[in-house]
Amino acid sequence: MAINGKTLNTKAIIIATGARPLEPHIPGLSQIKYLTSDNIWELKSLPRRLVVLGGGPIGCELAQSFRRFGSEVTLVEMAPKIISKEDEDVSSFILDKFKKEGVSVLTNHKAKAVEVTYEKKALICEYNQKDVRLEFDEILIALGRKANVSGFGLEDLGVEITKRGTVVADEFLRTNYPNIYVCGDVTGPYQFTHTASHQAWYASINALFSPLKKFKVDYRVIPWCTFTDPEVARVGLSEQEARESKIPFEITKYDISDLDRAIADEEGHGFVKILSPPGKDKILGVTIVGTHAGDLIAEYVTAMKYGLGLNKILGTIHIYPTLAEANKYAAGIWKKNHAPQKILHYLSKFHEFRRGRSI
Repeated sequence: MAINGKTLNTKAIIIATGARPLEPHIPGLSQIKYLTSDNIWELKSLPRRLVVLGGGPIGCELAQSFRRFGSEVTLVEMAPKIISKEDEDVSSFILDKFKKEGVSVLTNHKAKAVEVTYEKKALICEYNQKDVRLEFDEILIALGRKANVSGFGLEDLGVEITKRGTVVADEFLRTNYPNIYVCGDVTGPYQFTHTASHQAWYASINALFSPLKKFKVDYRVIPWCTFTDPEVARVGLSEQEARESKIPFEITKYDISDLDRAIADEEGHGFVKILSPPGKDKILGVTIVGTHAGDLIAEYVTAMKYGLGLNKILGTIHIYPTLAEANKYAAGIWKKNHAPQKILHYLSKFHEFRRGRSI
Protein backbone atom coordinates (compact mmCIF):
# COMPACT_ATOMS: atom_id res chain seq x y z
CA MET A 1 0.00 0.00 0.00
CA ALA A 2 1.37 3.40 -1.00
CA ILE A 3 0.66 6.60 1.00
CA ASN A 4 2.11 9.90 -0.26
CA GLY A 5 4.78 8.01 -2.16
CA LYS A 6 5.69 5.85 0.83
CA THR A 7 5.12 2.10 0.70
CA LEU A 8 3.60 0.52 3.80
CA ASN A 9 3.64 -3.22 4.42
CA THR A 10 0.96 -4.76 6.60
CA LYS A 11 -0.67 -8.09 7.35
CA ALA A 12 -4.20 -6.67 7.27
CA ILE A 13 -5.99 -3.62 5.87
CA ILE A 14 -9.31 -2.09 6.93
CA ILE A 15 -11.17 -0.03 4.34
CA ALA A 16 -13.16 2.74 6.04
CA THR A 17 -13.50 5.32 3.28
CA GLY A 18 -17.10 6.22 4.06
CA ALA A 19 -19.54 7.73 1.59
CA ARG A 20 -20.35 11.03 -0.09
CA PRO A 21 -23.63 12.73 -0.99
CA LEU A 22 -25.41 11.12 -3.91
CA GLU A 23 -25.46 13.51 -6.87
CA PRO A 24 -28.40 12.89 -9.20
CA HIS A 25 -28.35 13.30 -12.98
CA ILE A 26 -30.79 16.20 -13.22
CA PRO A 27 -30.45 18.34 -16.36
CA GLY A 28 -29.10 21.78 -15.50
CA LEU A 29 -27.97 20.89 -11.98
CA SER A 30 -24.30 20.97 -12.97
CA GLN A 31 -24.70 24.61 -14.06
CA ILE A 32 -25.03 25.80 -10.48
CA LYS A 33 -23.23 25.35 -7.21
CA TYR A 34 -25.62 23.27 -5.14
CA LEU A 35 -25.57 22.36 -1.48
CA THR A 36 -25.13 18.92 0.07
CA SER A 37 -24.84 17.68 3.63
CA ASP A 38 -21.07 18.05 3.20
CA ASN A 39 -20.80 21.69 2.07
CA ILE A 40 -23.91 23.33 3.52
CA TRP A 41 -21.88 24.25 6.58
CA GLU A 42 -19.80 26.59 4.41
CA LEU A 43 -22.72 28.98 3.84
CA LYS A 44 -21.86 32.52 4.88
CA SER A 45 -25.38 33.96 4.68
CA LEU A 46 -28.90 32.67 5.15
CA PRO A 47 -30.66 31.86 1.88
CA ARG A 48 -34.02 33.62 1.55
CA ARG A 49 -35.51 30.73 -0.46
CA LEU A 50 -34.19 27.22 0.05
CA VAL A 51 -35.37 24.16 -1.87
CA VAL A 52 -34.54 20.82 -0.23
CA LEU A 53 -34.62 17.89 -2.64
CA GLY A 54 -35.22 14.72 -0.67
CA GLY A 55 -37.56 14.00 2.25
CA GLY A 56 -35.41 11.49 4.10
CA PRO A 57 -33.76 12.10 7.49
CA ILE A 58 -31.10 14.54 6.25
CA GLY A 59 -33.54 16.52 4.14
CA CYS A 60 -36.09 16.75 6.95
CA GLU A 61 -33.56 17.70 9.61
CA LEU A 62 -32.04 20.51 7.54
CA ALA A 63 -35.36 21.73 6.13
CA GLN A 64 -36.72 22.29 9.62
CA SER A 65 -33.46 23.85 10.81
CA PHE A 66 -33.32 26.42 8.01
CA ARG A 67 -37.00 27.25 8.40
CA ARG A 68 -36.30 28.05 12.04
CA PHE A 69 -33.36 30.18 10.99
CA GLY A 70 -35.79 32.17 8.86
CA SER A 71 -35.50 30.79 5.31
CA GLU A 72 -38.52 30.11 3.15
CA VAL A 73 -38.15 26.35 2.79
CA THR A 74 -39.74 24.03 0.24
CA LEU A 75 -39.16 20.32 0.76
CA VAL A 76 -39.55 18.21 -2.41
CA GLU A 77 -40.07 14.45 -2.16
CA MET A 78 -40.81 12.03 -4.98
CA ALA A 79 -42.47 9.46 -2.68
CA PRO A 80 -46.00 9.84 -1.29
CA LYS A 81 -44.66 10.74 2.17
CA ILE A 82 -41.60 12.10 3.94
CA ILE A 83 -39.26 9.84 5.98
CA SER A 84 -40.76 7.04 3.94
CA LYS A 85 -39.09 4.21 5.89
CA GLU A 86 -41.26 5.05 8.88
CA ASP A 87 -44.93 4.29 9.43
CA GLU A 88 -47.72 6.52 8.13
CA ASP A 89 -48.62 7.87 11.58
CA VAL A 90 -44.98 8.86 12.14
CA SER A 91 -44.65 10.59 8.78
CA SER A 92 -47.98 12.38 9.23
CA PHE A 93 -46.98 13.60 12.69
CA ILE A 94 -43.77 15.19 11.40
CA LEU A 95 -45.56 16.55 8.33
CA ASP A 96 -48.12 18.33 10.53
CA LYS A 97 -45.31 19.83 12.62
CA PHE A 98 -43.55 21.07 9.48
CA LYS A 99 -46.73 22.67 8.17
CA LYS A 100 -47.30 24.46 11.49
CA GLU A 101 -43.75 25.83 11.31
CA GLY A 102 -44.17 27.00 7.73
CA VAL A 103 -42.18 24.38 5.81
CA SER A 104 -43.80 23.80 2.43
CA VAL A 105 -43.79 20.05 1.77
CA LEU A 106 -44.40 18.78 -1.77
CA THR A 107 -44.74 14.99 -1.94
CA ASN A 108 -45.24 13.02 -5.16
CA HIS A 109 -43.11 15.65 -6.95
CA LYS A 110 -40.39 14.34 -9.26
CA ALA A 111 -37.46 16.64 -10.05
CA LYS A 112 -37.03 17.03 -13.81
CA ALA A 113 -34.57 19.87 -14.38
CA VAL A 114 -32.88 22.96 -13.03
CA GLU A 115 -33.32 26.16 -15.04
CA VAL A 116 -31.07 29.21 -14.81
CA THR A 117 -32.33 32.37 -16.56
CA TYR A 118 -31.28 35.98 -15.94
CA GLU A 119 -29.65 35.02 -12.66
CA LYS A 120 -32.86 33.31 -11.52
CA LYS A 121 -32.72 29.66 -10.54
CA ALA A 122 -35.65 27.26 -10.50
CA LEU A 123 -36.29 23.57 -10.00
CA ILE A 124 -38.82 22.08 -12.41
CA CYS A 125 -40.83 19.20 -10.95
CA GLU A 126 -43.48 16.94 -12.37
CA TYR A 127 -46.69 16.56 -10.39
CA ASN A 128 -49.83 14.92 -11.74
CA GLN A 129 -48.32 15.07 -15.24
CA LYS A 130 -47.89 18.86 -14.97
CA ASP A 131 -44.76 20.95 -14.46
CA VAL A 132 -44.29 22.84 -11.19
CA ARG A 133 -41.71 25.62 -11.09
CA LEU A 134 -39.94 26.36 -7.80
CA GLU A 135 -37.62 29.36 -7.74
CA PHE A 136 -34.82 29.28 -5.20
CA ASP A 137 -31.69 31.03 -4.02
CA GLU A 138 -30.06 27.81 -2.83
CA ILE A 139 -30.90 24.16 -3.38
CA LEU A 140 -29.89 21.32 -1.06
CA ILE A 141 -29.53 17.86 -2.58
CA ALA A 142 -30.39 15.29 0.11
CA LEU A 143 -31.01 12.06 -1.78
CA GLY A 144 -28.78 9.73 0.18
CA ARG A 145 -25.11 8.86 0.11
CA LYS A 146 -22.86 6.87 -2.21
CA ALA A 147 -20.00 4.67 -1.01
CA ASN A 148 -16.43 5.82 -1.78
CA VAL A 149 -15.03 2.80 -3.60
CA SER A 150 -12.85 4.32 -6.32
CA GLY A 151 -9.62 6.23 -6.62
CA PHE A 152 -7.45 4.26 -4.21
CA GLY A 153 -6.83 0.92 -5.91
CA LEU A 154 -9.80 -1.35 -5.20
CA GLU A 155 -10.41 -1.64 -8.94
CA ASP A 156 -6.82 -2.80 -9.51
CA LEU A 157 -7.15 -5.49 -6.85
CA GLY A 158 -10.52 -6.69 -8.03
CA VAL A 159 -12.25 -6.17 -4.68
CA GLU A 160 -15.89 -7.15 -5.18
CA ILE A 161 -18.52 -4.40 -5.28
CA THR A 162 -22.27 -4.93 -4.85
CA LYS A 163 -24.93 -3.68 -7.24
CA ARG A 164 -25.59 -0.91 -4.70
CA GLY A 165 -22.02 0.25 -5.18
CA THR A 166 -20.75 -0.86 -1.77
CA VAL A 167 -17.85 -3.18 -0.92
CA VAL A 168 -18.90 -6.81 -0.48
CA ALA A 169 -18.26 -8.06 3.05
CA ASP A 170 -18.86 -11.41 4.72
CA GLU A 171 -20.12 -11.96 8.28
CA PHE A 172 -16.61 -11.26 9.60
CA LEU A 173 -16.35 -8.02 7.55
CA ARG A 174 -13.81 -9.54 5.19
CA THR A 175 -13.76 -8.69 1.49
CA ASN A 176 -12.98 -11.31 -1.13
CA TYR A 177 -9.38 -10.84 0.09
CA PRO A 178 -9.29 -12.52 3.53
CA ASN A 179 -6.81 -9.96 4.91
CA ILE A 180 -8.70 -6.89 3.68
CA TYR A 181 -11.56 -5.87 5.96
CA VAL A 182 -14.17 -3.16 5.60
CA CYS A 183 -16.47 -1.14 7.87
CA GLY A 184 -18.83 1.82 7.80
CA ASP A 185 -20.78 3.46 4.99
CA VAL A 186 -18.46 2.06 2.34
CA THR A 187 -20.00 -1.38 2.95
CA GLY A 188 -23.29 -0.76 4.77
CA PRO A 189 -25.87 -2.17 5.11
CA TYR A 190 -26.66 0.70 7.51
CA GLN A 191 -25.32 4.21 6.98
CA PHE A 192 -25.16 5.40 10.58
CA THR A 193 -22.16 6.62 12.52
CA HIS A 194 -23.00 4.28 15.41
CA THR A 195 -23.11 1.22 13.12
CA ALA A 196 -19.80 2.25 11.55
CA SER A 197 -18.32 2.33 15.05
CA HIS A 198 -19.96 -1.01 15.82
CA GLN A 199 -18.45 -2.56 12.68
CA ALA A 200 -15.05 -0.98 13.36
CA TRP A 201 -14.70 -2.99 16.56
CA TYR A 202 -15.39 -6.29 14.76
CA ALA A 203 -13.16 -5.42 11.81
CA SER A 204 -10.28 -4.42 14.10
CA ILE A 205 -10.51 -7.47 16.36
CA ASN A 206 -10.81 -9.84 13.41
CA ALA A 207 -7.89 -8.18 11.62
CA LEU A 208 -5.73 -8.51 14.73
CA PHE A 209 -6.56 -12.08 15.75
CA SER A 210 -7.83 -13.98 12.72
CA PRO A 211 -7.53 -16.91 12.08
CA LEU A 212 -6.88 -17.71 15.75
CA LYS A 213 -10.14 -16.05 16.76
CA LYS A 214 -12.79 -14.19 14.81
CA PHE A 215 -16.22 -12.76 15.52
CA LYS A 216 -19.34 -12.47 13.38
CA VAL A 217 -20.67 -8.92 13.26
CA ASP A 218 -23.94 -8.63 15.17
CA TYR A 219 -26.75 -6.80 13.32
CA ARG A 220 -29.61 -8.18 15.41
CA VAL A 221 -30.67 -4.90 17.02
CA ILE A 222 -29.86 -1.72 15.10
CA PRO A 223 -31.48 1.52 16.30
CA TRP A 224 -31.56 4.90 14.57
CA CYS A 225 -32.94 8.37 15.04
CA THR A 226 -34.04 11.22 12.78
CA PHE A 227 -33.18 14.46 14.59
CA THR A 228 -36.16 16.54 13.66
CA ASP A 229 -38.18 18.24 16.38
CA PRO A 230 -39.73 16.06 17.66
CA GLU A 231 -37.19 13.31 17.15
CA VAL A 232 -38.14 10.01 15.51
CA ALA A 233 -36.32 6.97 16.90
CA ARG A 234 -36.81 3.34 15.96
CA VAL A 235 -35.44 -0.09 16.69
CA GLY A 236 -36.65 -3.32 15.13
CA LEU A 237 -39.73 -3.71 12.97
CA SER A 238 -42.05 -0.93 11.92
CA GLU A 239 -45.74 -1.60 11.41
CA GLN A 240 -45.43 -1.43 7.62
CA GLU A 241 -42.40 -3.78 7.62
CA ALA A 242 -44.26 -6.31 9.74
CA ARG A 243 -47.25 -6.21 7.38
CA GLU A 244 -45.05 -6.58 4.30
CA SER A 245 -43.27 -9.56 5.88
CA LYS A 246 -46.60 -11.03 7.06
CA ILE A 247 -45.34 -11.20 10.64
CA PRO A 248 -48.22 -11.44 13.16
CA PHE A 249 -48.19 -8.52 15.58
CA GLU A 250 -50.22 -6.29 17.82
CA ILE A 251 -49.67 -2.63 18.63
CA THR A 252 -49.39 -0.93 22.00
CA LYS A 253 -49.38 2.86 21.85
CA TYR A 254 -48.76 5.40 24.62
CA ASP A 255 -49.51 9.09 24.05
CA ILE A 256 -46.73 11.25 25.51
CA SER A 257 -49.21 14.11 26.07
CA ASP A 258 -50.12 12.21 29.26
CA LEU A 259 -46.56 12.27 30.65
CA ASP A 260 -45.97 14.71 33.55
CA ARG A 261 -42.35 15.53 32.67
CA ALA A 262 -43.23 16.18 29.03
CA ILE A 263 -46.09 18.45 30.13
CA ALA A 264 -43.78 20.35 32.50
CA ASP A 265 -41.22 20.79 29.71
CA GLU A 266 -43.96 21.92 27.28
CA GLU A 267 -43.10 18.88 25.16
CA GLY A 268 -46.34 16.97 25.66
CA HIS A 269 -46.60 15.57 22.14
CA GLY A 270 -45.64 12.37 20.37
CA PHE A 271 -46.03 8.71 21.21
CA VAL A 272 -44.38 5.39 21.98
CA LYS A 273 -45.51 2.58 19.65
CA ILE A 274 -44.54 -1.01 20.41
CA LEU A 275 -44.99 -4.07 18.19
CA SER A 276 -45.21 -7.44 19.91
CA PRO A 277 -46.41 -10.93 18.94
CA PRO A 278 -50.11 -11.44 19.68
CA GLY A 279 -50.53 -12.23 23.37
CA LYS A 280 -46.78 -12.14 24.14
CA ASP A 281 -44.62 -9.45 25.73
CA LYS A 282 -41.65 -10.00 23.39
CA ILE A 283 -40.63 -6.75 21.68
CA LEU A 284 -40.52 -6.92 17.88
CA GLY A 285 -40.00 -3.21 17.30
CA VAL A 286 -40.44 0.21 18.85
CA THR A 287 -40.94 3.65 17.36
CA ILE A 288 -40.79 6.74 19.55
CA VAL A 289 -41.83 10.19 18.34
CA GLY A 290 -41.07 12.90 20.85
CA THR A 291 -38.46 15.03 22.53
CA HIS A 292 -35.26 13.06 23.23
CA ALA A 293 -36.67 9.99 21.48
CA GLY A 294 -33.13 9.02 20.52
CA ASP A 295 -32.28 8.75 24.22
CA LEU A 296 -35.50 7.04 25.27
CA ILE A 297 -35.14 4.24 22.69
CA ALA A 298 -32.00 2.92 24.40
CA GLU A 299 -34.03 1.01 27.00
CA TYR A 300 -35.81 -0.92 24.26
CA VAL A 301 -32.54 -1.55 22.41
CA THR A 302 -31.13 -3.21 25.52
CA ALA A 303 -34.34 -5.15 26.11
CA MET A 304 -34.42 -6.49 22.55
CA LYS A 305 -30.74 -7.39 22.53
CA TYR A 306 -30.96 -9.40 25.73
CA GLY A 307 -34.45 -10.86 25.29
CA LEU A 308 -36.25 -8.82 27.95
CA GLY A 309 -39.97 -8.35 27.46
CA LEU A 310 -42.48 -5.66 28.37
CA ASN A 311 -43.17 -7.28 31.75
CA LYS A 312 -39.53 -6.67 32.72
CA ILE A 313 -39.75 -3.00 31.69
CA LEU A 314 -43.01 -2.59 33.63
CA GLY A 315 -41.41 -4.16 36.71
CA THR A 316 -38.44 -1.77 36.60
CA ILE A 317 -38.57 1.40 38.70
CA HIS A 318 -38.32 4.58 36.61
CA ILE A 319 -37.58 7.92 38.27
CA TYR A 320 -40.47 10.37 38.53
CA PRO A 321 -40.79 12.81 36.81
CA THR A 322 -38.71 11.81 33.79
CA LEU A 323 -39.30 11.26 30.10
CA ALA A 324 -38.14 7.66 30.56
CA GLU A 325 -41.38 6.91 32.38
CA ALA A 326 -43.00 6.84 28.94
CA ASN A 327 -41.39 3.43 28.43
CA LYS A 328 -42.84 2.06 31.66
CA TYR A 329 -46.29 3.51 30.96
CA ALA A 330 -46.30 2.00 27.47
CA ALA A 331 -45.50 -1.38 29.02
CA GLY A 332 -48.31 -0.75 31.50
CA ILE A 333 -50.79 -0.28 28.67
CA TRP A 334 -49.69 -3.60 27.18
CA LYS A 335 -50.19 -5.29 30.58
CA LYS A 336 -53.63 -3.75 31.02
CA ASN A 337 -54.65 -4.95 27.58
CA HIS A 338 -53.55 -8.48 28.52
CA ALA A 339 -54.94 -8.65 32.03
CA PRO A 340 -56.16 -12.21 32.82
CA GLN A 341 -59.91 -11.58 32.92
CA LYS A 342 -60.85 -14.97 34.38
CA ILE A 343 -58.41 -14.60 37.27
CA LEU A 344 -59.56 -11.03 37.89
CA HIS A 345 -63.14 -12.24 38.00
CA TYR A 346 -62.32 -14.81 40.70
CA LEU A 347 -60.27 -12.28 42.63
CA SER A 348 -63.22 -9.91 42.55
CA LYS A 349 -65.44 -12.63 44.03
CA PHE A 350 -62.78 -13.44 46.64
CA HIS A 351 -62.57 -9.86 47.87
CA GLU A 352 -66.35 -9.51 47.88
CA PHE A 353 -66.38 -12.54 50.16
CA ARG A 354 -63.72 -11.04 52.43
CA ARG A 355 -65.57 -7.75 52.66
CA GLY A 356 -68.73 -9.63 53.57
CA ARG A 357 -67.00 -11.55 56.36
CA SER A 358 -65.36 -8.42 57.83
CA ILE A 359 -68.79 -6.78 58.22
